[in-house]
Amino acid sequence: MARRSTKTPPPDDFEERILDIDVVDEMQGSFLEYAYSVIYSRALPDARDGMKPVQRRIVYQMNEMGLRPDRGYVKCARVVGEVMGRLHPHGDQSIYDALVRMAQPFSMRLPLVDGHGNFGSLGNDDPPAAMRYTECRMADATFLMTESIDEDTVDFAPNYDGQEREPVALPAAYPNLLVNGASGIAVGMATNMPPHNLGEVVAAARHLIRYPGADLETLMRYVPGPDLPTGGRIVGLAGIRDAYETGRGTFKIRATATVEDVTPRRKGLIVTELPFTVGPEKVIAKIKDLVNAKKLQGIADVKDLTDRSHGLRLVIEIKNGFVPEAVLEQLYKLTPMEESFGINNVALVDGQPLTLGLKELLEVYLDHRFTVVRRRSEFRRSKRRDRLHLVEGLLTALVDIDEVIRLIRSSENSAQAKERLMTRFSLSEIQTQYILDTPLRRLTKFDRIELESERDRLNSEIDELTRILESDAELRKLVSAELAAVGKKYATERRTVLLESAAVPVAAVSLEVADDPCRVLLSSTGLLARTASGDPLPEPAEKRARHDLIVSSVATTARGDIGVVTSAGRLLRLAVIDLPQLPQTASAPNLSGGAQLSEFLSLETGESVVCLTTLAEDSPGLALGTVQGVVKRVVPDYPANKDELEVMTLKDGDRIIGGAELRTGDEDLVFITSDAQLLRFQASQVRPQGRAAGGMAGIKLSEGAEVLSFAAVDPAADAVVYTAAGSTGALDDSVTTVKLTPFDQYPRKGRATGGVRCQRFLKGEDVLLLAWAGAAPARAAQTNGTPAALPDPDPRRDGSGTPPPSAVAVLAGPPR
Repeated sequence: MARRSTKTPPPDDFEERILDIDVVDEMQGSFLEYAYSVIYSRALPDARDGMKPVQRRIVYQMNEMGLRPDRGYVKCARVVGEVMGRLHPHGDQSIYDALVRMAQPFSMRLPLVDGHGNFGSLGNDDPPAAMRYTECRMADATFLMTESIDEDTVDFAPNYDGQEREPVALPAAYPNLLVNGASGIAVGMATNMPPHNLGEVVAAARHLIRYPGADLETLMRYVPGPDLPTGGRIVGLAGIRDAYETGRGTFKIRATATVEDVTPRRKGLIVTELPFTVGPEKVIAKIKDLVNAKKLQGIADVKDLTDRSHGLRLVIEIKNGFVPEAVLEQLYKLTPMEESFGINNVALVDGQPLTLGLKELLEVYLDHRFTVVRRRSEFRRSKRRDRLHLVEGLLTALVDIDEVIRLIRSSENSAQAKERLMTRFSLSEIQTQYILDTPLRRLTKFDRIELESERDRLNSEIDELTRILESDAELRKLVSAELAAVGKKYATERRTVLLESAAVPVAAVSLEVADDPCRVLLSSTGLLARTASGDPLPEPAEKRARHDLIVSSVATTARGDIGVVTSAGRLLRLAVIDLPQLPQTASAPNLSGGAQLSEFLSLETGESVVCLTTLAEDSPGLALGTVQGVVKRVVPDYPANKDELEVMTLKDGDRIIGGAELRTGDEDLVFITSDAQLLRFQASQVRPQGRAAGGMAGIKLSEGAEVLSFAAVDPAADAVVYTAAGSTGALDDSVTTVKLTPFDQYPRKGRATGGVRCQRFLKGEDVLLLAWAGAAPARAAQTNGTPAALPDPDPRRDGSGTPPPSAVAVLAGPPR
C-alpha cells in the first residue's frame, strides 16, 4: 500500500520564486549588520556624554526611579530589573557588571553610582556581592548628567519594543568621557581611554570656549596627562602627547613605592599605589612565582596590609644584603607593578566611530553642551511665555472683574461665556479658559499684586533667555560659568604623578650590597648598627645626642661577620649585613637608628655583652679580664662553620668583666678593683692561649675585693682613668666622689701583682662603685643614654675625689 503524502499542495495560482544568493555576499551583509549593532549599541561610548548605552540607561532609569543622592538606597537587583525590562534587553549580569564598575572609586575618577555594600576590590581580587545584597543610588555628580533632561535638552528614541522612550544622549554637565575614561571591544575596533582630573579638564574646556582656535600645546598646559583613580606614577610623557594629538599612544604606569624599615633588621618596599586595574593579589602571585622560579632575588616576604582605614599597603620585605632600590627596579621590570596603557580614543560621533584627539574630544562635548543649553533656554523661554500669556489675560480680567462676572452669569452656558469674554476683552481661547477655571479666591487685591510681580519677573527672565539665545557670546559665557561651578564643587587634587622618565634610574645599581668596608658600632644602651664606610669615625660634636656613646666598635666589611663576646665566655657570630646602616653624615654617628642586641642574639639570664671583635685570623688576638682577676689573650682561631664558640673557660662564680681586641699587641692591659687598686702591665706579658684555656693570673686581689674594670690602652695615646667612690652596698646613684686622672700617672707593674692605689677614700667611703680607663677625652652617659658631665682632670694619682657633676652609668673613649 502506497503511503499518502501529508504535504499541502500549493494553490493553483502559486508562482514559484527561487533567488540565487551568493553566500559570501550574504555573510558579508549579515556580519556588517551585526558589527554595526555591537559598535553602536554596546561597546563604544558616545563622545557627547561619554557613556555606553547600558551606562546611559542605568543612569537614566535611576533618575526616573527618583534614586537621587538625598534619597535612600535601593537594592541593585531592583535597578537592574527596571533597566532590563524597560530599556536594555540583555542579560542581567551584564547590566549589573556595568553598574558595579560605575560605583567603584578605583575604576572611575568620578563614580556615577553611590554603592552600599561589597562592590569588589582593586583588580577584581575580591568580586562584588550579588545584586540582591548590594544597594545603590545616584552619586552626587551623577545628577549633573541628567540635569534638565525634562526640558527638551536632548532627543529621545523608542526603546527596543517601542513602548518606552529613552534619551539618545544625556545632557552631561561635565565632560564625562575624559573624566572617567572608557574601555570596550567592538567588532574590528576597540576603545581604551584613561580617566582625567575633572578640574583640569574643565579648565581646558573653558579655555577652548574662550579661544576656539587654541592649539594642543596650550590645552596640555591644563591637561598634562591622565589622572588615574588609583594614583601611581606615569613614566614617559611622549606617548601621552601622541595620544592627545592623534588619538593613539602608549604610556607606562608605575606603582608608588617607598623604602622603609619594616623591622629593626630589615628594610622593605611599601607599595601604596598600584597601576590602574592592577590589584595586590595579582602582584603577590607574580612575585611568588618569580621567587619560586629563582628569577627574582632579594625578596624575603610579601604581606598585604590593605584595609579600609589606611587604603592600599603592600609590604615587600627585602633580604639583607640586597639593595632595595635595585630590587624595586626588578619588580617594575618583571611584575605588574609597572604596566603599559595603550590609549585608543575611539568614540561615536553622530553614530560613526571616530578616533579623536584631546581637542576633538573637547570640541564634540562643547558642541553638545551648547546645543543642550540652547534647547534648555528655548524650552524655558517658551514655558515662561506661555505663563506670561495666562498672567496677562488674568490681569486684563481683574481690571473690570465686575463686567467679567456679569458676562459669565448672564451666559447660557460655558461656551457662550467663553465666546463673550473673548470678544469683550480681546482674549485668546487659552486665556479665557484659564480665567473661567480660576477660583474666585484668586481675584483678591493681594493676588493682583502677586500677578503683577510675577509678570515683571517673567518678562525679565524672558529677556535674559532671549539675550542668551540671540548671542553666541552669551551662550558660551553661560556654558563656561556652569562648567566652572561644576569644577569648583567636584574637582579634587591630582592623584597621579607625571614623570618625563624614571625618577631614580637604578638599573645600573648592583642588586646585592657590595662588600665595602664599614664599621660596626655598639652603644651604651645596647644598640647595634653599621656605618656606610670604613673611614675612621669623626670626633664627637659639642652637643651630643642620646645613644651616641659608643662603647665598642670594630672595622669589617658589609658582607662579613663579627664576633660578640659575652660575660659568660661565649663568642657569638653575627652577620654584618643584618645590621641597620646609619646614614653617612659629617658629624659623629647617632645610634638612635640602630637595633637592639636582642633582635640578633639570644643571651642567657644575667649574661651581658662585653665587646665586639673581628674574626680575622691575622689579628693580635683578643684580651679578656674577669671579675676574679684572671687575664687571657685568645688565639684568633674561629671556625667559619660555627655560630657560637667558647673563648674562655671560667671558674665557678667568675665572669668576664671586660674585653678588647688588640690592634698591635703592644697595648697596656689595665685592671681596676673595687678597693681602688689599679694594675697596668704590658700585653706582651700574657701568652696567647687557645679558646678552651682558662687564662692566667692578672691582678692579685685583696680579700673581699673584685675587679670593676678591664681595658687595653695604647700607651702612646693620651688616656685617662675615671673612678667613682662610695660606701659598701650603695647604689650607682649614691656615688659620693669622683676623680678623673691622666693615665700616665700610673706606673707599669708586673703581672699578677696588686698594682697601685688610684683614689683615696674619704670618710664614709670604702669602695669604688665605677671605674674605667681608656683614651681621652672620656665620654659619659646615664643609663638611658643621655649624655653626662665629667669632672675636671686631677693630676694626683692617689688623691681623693670631688662631688660628681652628674650621675654616670657608663663611660667610653672617643669613637675609633
